[in-house]
Amino acid sequence: MAATTSSFVQSVRQIMWKDSGVNGDAQRIEQLIWILFLKVYSEKEKEWKFENPNWTSIIPEECQWQNWAHDDFTGKAITGDKLLDFVNMVLFPVLKGKNAKTDDGKEIHGIAVTDDTPIKKSIVKTTFEDANNYMKDGVLLRQVINIVDGIDFGDFRESHAFGDIYEQILKELQGAGDSGEFYTPRAVTEFMAETIQPRIGEKMADFACGTGGFLTSWLKELSKKAKSTADREALGKSIYGIEKKPFPYMLCVTNMLLHDVDEPNIVQGNSLGKNVLDFTDKDKFDVILMNPPFGGSEKDNIKSHFPANIRSSETYDLFMAVIMYRLKKNGRAAVVLPDGFLFGTDNSARVNLKKKLIEEYNLHTIIRLPGSIFSPYAPLATNIIFFENTHPTKETWFYRVDMPKGYKHFSKTKPIKPEHLDCVREWWNNRQEIEDEKKDENSSISYKSKAYTPNELADLGYNLDLCGFPQEEKIILSPEETISNFVSKRETIEAQIDKKLEELKALLEIE
Repeated sequence: MAATTSSFVQSVRQIMWKDSGVNGDAQRIEQLIWILFLKVYSEKEKEWKFENPNWTSIIPEECQWQNWAHDDFTGKAITGDKLLDFVNMVLFPVLKGKNAKTDDGKEIHGIAVTDDTPIKKSIVKTTFEDANNYMKDGVLLRQVINIVDGIDFGDFRESHAFGDIYEQILKELQGAGDSGEFYTPRAVTEFMAETIQPRIGEKMADFACGTGGFLTSWLKELSKKAKSTADREALGKSIYGIEKKPFPYMLCVTNMLLHDVDEPNIVQGNSLGKNVLDFTDKDKFDVILMNPPFGGSEKDNIKSHFPANIRSSETYDLFMAVIMYRLKKNGRAAVVLPDGFLFGTDNSARVNLKKKLIEEYNLHTIIRLPGSIFSPYAPLATNIIFFENTHPTKETWFYRVDMPKGYKHFSKTKPIKPEHLDCVREWWNNRQEIEDEKKDENSSISYKSKAYTPNELADLGYNLDLCGFPQEEKIILSPEETISNFVSKRETIEAQIDKKLEELKALLEIE
């Protein structure tokens, strides 16, 4: 392999740092991902051709990886301005569906997709519709391509090692400005997938799937249940994802291909764009695992897709409504939500949403998570909400996950680990009420774990802020983390400024 797990991202980053067209980690990762996608897709096509000799690629021959990207080091591989011109003037237009001409005047037709095009082919055009080539130095671009080309996906150990590299790339997103919203810590996604107990034959969905963390965690857990060839074939068909933004969509599709999901049922679109009352049984799923976007606010035309009594301005409230309406009878859901969902009794739509959740669904468990799980990029206190579409709630258990010994907070260098949730695993099947230790005799009783009836929750005005943390956690970053966070934010701002300047120059026709 051209680079080890620990050095791959750093090697690529060092090359891109020299290129004036790439600004900030978000752009560097986006640049790397479209190159990775084409390499991974090329390797998958070899498999598909082996399994089906009649397989034909949707990518024109001139744009297939082996014919422009592969370097056999005989001096024939294109580089410099010639490579840059090919990528910008031929490769990208063709993969976006537009015709293009090569240097010798040959016209290449843009790839065409119809409703009948198989997913494993149509994902190429969908992935590249909003992709960008930021690099301006063709020699440096050749160096990056050669590093990626050096990965041997035919070698099981090497492809498995690359899975670790890809996970590292996704973690890098946490420091890439706004892109951090696409990544949920794997300790959390894997705990949720494990606890939901997947079954062969079930269909699972994530309506804001980002980079695909919940999808891969589901596949990992479900694969443990696969006993036959039919079971293994069912794995890839068990997932469905929707992602609104093009960059994480590209990341997710590449992630699915790396996990041997040959026909990833991932859609680029807005999950809130349809009236929830129009969903039918075919739109519903056995299991829903997700982390809805936090802090967003939707326009009136989106809010009109929801009944008036639950028509909230908060994005995560609307996603909760979608989840409830798209969960099959007897289906199960686990959702990450901020503290704002639990309290917020001044928001009538949210109160009605929680009332509906308790009266029509079985809201059986709420796990309170430490506020620093997403720190330092999103220092919000979050919770995992577990519920089923079975019967009205009989009781709701709350359990608080305290910081592990030796930790004051989680951070990029000290993230939450799977073993930090072992306390929940031990408690889950042997639920007991747990009182907090009193600070003194005059202190009121508080709980780490306790069950509440629907009537008790109604009496509280559906304020579900129960078994919370005794005091607000203070997140103190190390000097290194503070500097890293500042540099990341500065790079993101600079990239945004550069983009606006380029747009302004284009409008003014300034060279």
